[in-house]
Amino acid sequence: MTRKTSGPRPPRRPELRLPPLETYGDGLAPDGDYDGLELAGLDLAGASGEGARFLDCAVRECALDGARLTGARFLDSRIEAVRGVGTDLSQAQLRDAEVVEARFGGTQLHGSVWERVLVRGGKWDYPNLRAASLRDVVFEGCVLVEPDFGGARLERVAFVDCELVGVDVSGAKLTDVDLRGVRRLEIARGVESLAGAVISSAQLLDLAPVLAARLGVRVEDWARPEVT
Repeated sequence: MTRKTSGPRPPRRPELRLPPLETYGDGLAPDGDYDGLELAGLDLAGASGEGARFLDCAVRECALDGARLTGARFLDSRIEAVRGVGTDLSQAQLRDAEVVEARFGGTQLHGSVWERVLVRGGKWDYPNLRAASLRDVVFEGCVLVEPDFGGARLERVAFVDCELVGVDVSGAKLTDVDLRGVRRLEIARGVESLAGAVISSAQLLDLAPVLAARLGVRVEDWARPEVT
């Protein structure tokens, strides 16, 4: 009799339903309050939006290069087709939010809090997620290059049809993290912190050299000694 095993608890996805939105064409302000607005096609490079709150908003096709959004809150909102290099979202909060087809490079997200978030498509180069908290988060069809999850907490997080290249999970705490849907999985640092994650048998074979190196195991094929 085969014993049935249970997989990881799946994330709870956001149920985002935006109301009719009012067009907003100005810049951002620290501690600004944005409610029921659509920010579309704006050049927000270098903007100062520290501590701003976005509620029931859509941020679409905006430039966020160097934007300072430390501690900003995106609640029941959608971020779509934005691009940004060096965007500072440290200590930011994303709750019941969607991030669709975003392209970020060197984004600061350390200490950020994610809850019920869907990330679909796009590419994130070198995102700093150290000490971040991710709960009920789904990554779908996106590419993460050298993401730093050092010291982060991930609970009920799933990666579906994604690429994770050069991942650092040193000191991370993982609970019900599903990596089986990752097309390409490369762990650069912290492989010992994968406890609490679920991987496929094929991924285990791919990770075997990293695991062996971490354990100090030498892998050499045995050859039968020649008899003289």
